[in-house]
Amino acid sequence: MPIAITPPSTTPKDVSSIPRTSYNMPTTNMPNTKRKIICFSDFDGTIFMQDTGHVLFDAHGCGAERRMMLDEQIKTGERSFRDVSEEMWGSLHIPFDDGFQAMEKTLEIDPDFQHFHTFCIANNIPFNVISAGLKPILRKVLDTFLGEEESRHIEIVANEADISGDGSQWKPLWRHDTELGHDKALSITEARKEAELQCEDGTIPLIVFIGDGVSDLPAAREADVLFARRGLRLEEYCVEHGIKYIPFDTFADVEREVKAIMEEDERETGGKGVPVRFNPRANMWRRVSSQNAVPRLVAATPSKEEKMFLWPESFSDYKPSSTSTITESVAT
Repeated sequence: MPIAITPPSTTPKDVSSIPRTSYNMPTTNMPNTKRKIICFSDFDGTIFMQDTGHVLFDAHGCGAERRMMLDEQIKTGERSFRDVSEEMWGSLHIPFDDGFQAMEKTLEIDPDFQHFHTFCIANNIPFNVISAGLKPILRKVLDTFLGEEESRHIEIVANEADISGDGSQWKPLWRHDTELGHDKALSITEARKEAELQCEDGTIPLIVFIGDGVSDLPAAREADVLFARRGLRLEEYCVEHGIKYIPFDTFADVEREVKAIMEEDERETGGKGVPVRFNPRANMWRRVSSQNAVPRLVAATPSKEEKMFLWPESFSDYKPSSTSTITESVAT
């Protein structure tokens, strides 16, 4: 397998047209949440309105018509995402920096993303990009739109790439040996386990996922709180299949809800149930993540009845109710 090559970081000749917001660390009176909150976000269509790969393929690769035909082959199951993606990336024959010029002219960042990200930094909430794209491209885009100082706070979980200096070869180096190339669900599971090991008091981290498309579902299923961009395919899928989620228009909506989660975490529930924004996984997180935390072994047992039997003093408030089931709450 060839060694992944990250293109050298160069400053674009003219970035005056790139949409930006000023980098001001927000002041915050938010409590330092007892439990560790970790944010994961899709990139294309979520942080940025356009798809970075599509911009490149349309401008310098197979072209929009062929790309749409290939996308249809994925949708019908005729070919795998990985197989089609290799053809798309292989259609590029342009140096990395030249290709990036098309992206810097076309891409639009969510107008409230940067403020939300600085909020995460200020409150010690790790923010991770999780993507089926290529890490060198995503890093270059973040460095350019956010600045390298802020960009370095974002961990990118994506595929590496082998890009030749003359641009004659663009080859994904897949993160996982699957038809998708990157198993987002596995990546989040691994991050959760790593975070749990860092929680010395035995608490369970709360995983937040932010996305826009059906391709985000594998990761979304592993999240405690799911945000779906309003009006796009992920929201439609959640409505169709009764999956609990929070709709958002911009990252200002995400920030407001995360603040509410932090505030509610700071208060004791007192056996009054779980706010509707949390799914059953988060229900368990809240019950075991108290100052007298129940050990992880108990959190992993199959049913709440078993947990009551093993640790009655910790679950004495248990009452079967609709608050522990998935109920759809869709904003109109």
